[in-house]
Order: sequence, then structure tokens, then C-alpha cells
Amino acid sequence: MIHDAVLDYYGRRLATCSSDKTIKIFEIEGENHKLTETLRGHEGAVWCVSWAHPKYGNILASSSYDGKVFIWREQNAQWAKVADFNLHHASVNIVSWSPHESGCLLACASSDGQVSVLEFNEGNWLHVIFLAHGQGVNAVSWAPAMVPGSLVSSKPDLAAQRRFATGGSDCLVKIWDWNREDNTYTPTTSLEGHTDWVRDVAWAPTILQKSYIASASQDKTVRIWTSDPAHPNEWKSTVLTFEAALWRVSWSLSGNVLAVSGGDNKVSLWKENLKGVWGCVKWIEE
Repeated sequence: MIHDAVLDYYGRRLATCSSDKTIKIFEIEGENHKLTETLRGHEGAVWCVSWAHPKYGNILASSSYDGKVFIWREQNAQWAKVADFNLHHASVNIVSWSPHESGCLLACASSDGQVSVLEFNEGNWLHVIFLAHGQGVNAVSWAPAMVPGSLVSSKPDLAAQRRFATGGSDCLVKIWDWNREDNTYTPTTSLEGHTDWVRDVAWAPTILQKSYIASASQDKTVRIWTSDPAHPNEWKSTVLTFEAALWRVSWSLSGNVLAVSGGDNKVSLWKENLKGVWGCVKWIEE
């Protein structure tokens, strides 16, 4: 079974990962694709793959049921594992690269309840690890590097922020902020409302007037949390109700369309109107 499939920054390569413990790299050209590499090394099902920004080279991260995170790099048309992290005591469910403006950072969420953040800096890998959700962490998503409203502010804050959201089996969504002085991450907000596992979280990439976080839950709801720059730790939620448990949420690149997928094999697309009301604009069933 294929668990994840991700295109690179340019949309020319597809990485997939599977229960067979492998990662496959495909070259994409038009409607055609060609398998160019199979990466082996994990000792369990591979749940997630994630491409780094191309400014750091052709780099791919993978996470697995074996509790490990691997960093793969392509040089001279050859793929090799360049880093191997065994920081967690249970399955690592998802890995997510930060916006490149924040640095070369990889957040990893594990069933052991911990989140680790790996940082590549001046040729070395550093890490911090901390307890995030006692019953297990299912999802992590970085905020945009720029503070919402900074592009349209008369006094913009252009310093890149390091901030992310996590979703856990404790039914909570938590927001974490980086402390520059001691290189730690502190939970600044805990968002309550879901009544079952939070399966996925997605922070919208838009940096306009408001921040948006979508969370998908086993409780058959998606919550869309919004916050404005004047009150960055106050969040309001809109609830979207479905007929099946929900697995993934994903924003469009512009951050104005939300895709939702669930256990009924359906994908729906949602958009906010000018009055702030969310409506479904398309169902995709196959």
C-alpha cells in the first residue's frame, strides 16, 4: 500500500513511499512517468516523504514505522542516505520541512508523543526533542515564515518566524513558538473542540490578513481555525461536518482552497466566501 506521494518544488519528480519499506522516485514529463530510483533502508512501513526546498539541493526526508527518520540526497544522478536519526521510541508518522526562509528545519511527529526538530546548520545536524501530545502525535505543519499582515503593514516585521501546529491522539491541536535564546519550542495555544484523534493539521501558506489552520479528525469534522495579527493567540473555529472519519487536509498554494479527504474515499474542495462562510465547491469521487 502506498502511504504518501509528493511532487517536488518544480513538479518534475514524484516521491512515493509504501508498506514494502521502500521509497520510489519517478521522473514526471507531461502525462508520462518513469521510475528512476528505489531507496531502501527502513525496517518498517514508510509513512511519509517530504522534499526540502531546492535551495538546499535535491533532498528528501522519510519517516517510518521503524521509528527512524532518513535524509536522502541526490548528487551526480546518484541517491544516497546522508543522515539517519533514531530519536523516537515508536513510529514516526509525519515529517515536514519548514519554509526555507526560516532555515533548513525538519519537524518530525511520533506515536511516542514527542516532536523532534532537526536543523542543518553550517554542515552539522542539530536537534531538539520534546513531549507534545501524551497519547501520540499524528501531524505537524509549519506556519508561513512571515507574520500575517506583514506585507500590508505600515511597519512590517520581516524577521522569519519559527512556528508550527501539531495534532494529537489527545484530540488537541497545539501551536508551538520557537524561543531563540535557548532554542526551545513552547506551546503557546491549545485548541480544543475535536472529540476524537486529530489525524492531520495544515497551516495555510497565505500571509495576508489572517492565519488559517485546518484540522481533520476521526470525529468526522474539519475545524478551520482563524486568528488575526492583532490577537495572535486567539483562535476562532468553523466546523465542517462529514459522514466519515477524516484523514488529510491540504491547502492550495495560494491558501484560499482547502482539500479534505476521508475514509469514504472522497475528496472535497472548500472555499470561504466574502462573508466568511465556508462552502464546498467540488466533490471528487473515484
